Amino acid sequence: MKYGVVVFPGSNCDRDAQYALAEDMGKEVIMLWHKDKDLGMFTTDDCIILPGGFSYGDYLRCGAIARFSPMMQSVIEFANKGGKVLGVCNGFQILCESGLLPGVLLNNAHQQFVCNNVFIKTNNGEPLKIPIAHGDGRFFAEDHILDELEANNQVIFKYCDALGNIGTAFNPNGAVRNIAGIKNKNGNVFGMMPHPERATSAALSNTDGKKVFDILGLN
Repeated sequence: MKYGVVVFPGSNCDRDAQYALAEDMGKEVIMLWHKDKDLGMFTTDDCIILPGGFSYGDYLRCGAIARFSPMMQSVIEFANKGGKVLGVCNGFQILCESGLLPGVLLNNAHQQFVCNNVFIKTNNGEPLKIPIAHGDGRFFAEDHILDELEANNQVIFKYCDALGNIGTAFNPNGAVRNIAGIKNKNGNVFGMMPHPERATSAALSNTDGKKVFDILGLN
C-alpha cells in the first residue's frame, strides 16, 4: 500500500505523517501539493492522508477552503471510486466539509485549545493512548445521523480512560456521544481528531498509533 500525504497551506502535520509512515512503518510515501490534481500513481488499494494543521489558516471554517482545492477534487473522486482516505484532525474537518463524512467539527465545549494525550477505543478494543491538539474537535451531528452511524458500526473510536471506560469525563472536547472518529458507509473513508502519526515511535515511548492503522486496515 502506497500513501499520499496532501500538503495544504497551513498544514503542520504533513511531515509528521510522512516520517511516521516512511521511517517508523516502512511505507512508500508521496507528498501531494494542494494545487496539483494528479492521483494517477495511486490505485484504490492505496491510501491518501489529509493531515492535521490549519489549512488556509482556518479563516472561514476549519477545512472549508481546503475542501475546494484542486487536489481535494481529485481526492473526492478517488474516495468515490473506493480509494482509502484518512483525515486526521484538520483532515477530519476537511472530510466533513467535503461531504465525504457526515457531521461537523465545532469549537471545543470549553472554548479552549487542548493539547494532551487521550485514550480512545473501538467498541470491543483495547484503549489506545493517542495525542490530540485541536480547538475545533467537538464532533456533532443530528440524532438520526448519530443513530445511523452507531447502527452501521461507523463509529471507529470513542474517548475513554486508560481502562477503556467510555464517558464524558474522559471526553476532551465535548464531542457528542464521546465520538473521536468515524468512517463512511462504504468503509473506505476515515476521520479522527486524535493524531496516530504522533504515536508511532519507540523513541517517544508510544507506538499505539501503529495499532490505529492496523485497526482501520490501512497498512
